[in-house]
Amino acid sequence: MKQFAALLALLGITFAGRVCAKDWVVYEGKEGPGAGKHIVFLSGDEEYRSEEGLPMLAKILAVRHGFKCTVLFSIDPKDGTINPTVTTNIPGMEALADADLVVMLLRFRELPDEKMKYFVDYLNAGKPIVALRTSTHAWSYQKNKQSEYAKYSWDSSQWPGGFGQQVLGDTWISHHGNHGKESTRGVINEQVKELPIFRGVEDVWGPTDVYGIIHLPINTATVLLWGQILQGMKSNDEPATDKRNHPMMPLAWIREYKGESGKSSRIFATTMGASVDLQSEGLRRLLINACYWAVRMEDKIPEKSNVDYVGEYKPTFFGFGKHQKGVKPEDLELK
Repeated sequence: MKQFAALLALLGITFAGRVCAKDWVVYEGKEGPGAGKHIVFLSGDEEYRSEEGLPMLAKILAVRHGFKCTVLFSIDPKDGTINPTVTTNIPGMEALADADLVVMLLRFRELPDEKMKYFVDYLNAGKPIVALRTSTHAWSYQKNKQSEYAKYSWDSSQWPGGFGQQVLGDTWISHHGNHGKESTRGVINEQVKELPIFRGVEDVWGPTDVYGIIHLPINTATVLLWGQILQGMKSNDEPATDKRNHPMMPLAWIREYKGESGKSSRIFATTMGASVDLQSEGLRRLLINACYWAVRMEDKIPEKSNVDYVGEYKPTFFGFGKHQKGVKPEDLELK
């Protein structure tokens, strides 16, 4: 019996509370510059289908670039399915202990303190983050407001704007474009267009709208893309002609964040990142390049990173209540 228990521990499987290794998926790195580096992806949002987009990016980074990629999900503890409406359960946060990079798209999550501690410890170790879309409001403490981590909440007054504003550069402000009616073109900041992170990046477009950004510290952040509002939902639609594009909002940026330990983390953030946005080859290449930059491997960024899908990718359009029901992490494993 002891041998059986030891085997379960080795496999990371427990039955009390229905937590098992099948609650996440691991894509082992193939050959490439990323060999030996471990990226942990945190997915969990009700609207933008991070449970579809992040595994796709993880497969590319593993198969095309050599990184080991672990993808964590919001899991329904009743049946083990991926359910982004469950905001308090992301099994596998322990993977952050040996992660070299976190790529995240979260929205209004509130994890138990013992799980959140892995994220906070990761950040305070000076490790990098690549953050997409609603990660500006990744955390929302509505139940356990006495938690030592409540200051990470998007609406914190103790730590103004919480994790989003303090670490990434801004919290949730507003839809600057008309949500679901006006799409977004990413306009490269001409002043920094020679940065390695832009190698091979062209024509960044997505159907999500531009977010309002008002707190980004321009003195410590470098804007990479400006968000141009288009008049419709097609990539060839004309830019909106009203004052919202004058000036345009920051759409993607990089900065350094110095944590409580005094160590600095490289931060890449963008308010794009829905699963359908990631059909843009330009956006995928920017994100792949951002991962190289984040782990201080910008000298390894290819002239044109391979961002071809690994397998089929047909993302669900964004919206509440639209996630694919009954999917388990094991269904997303590479065959």
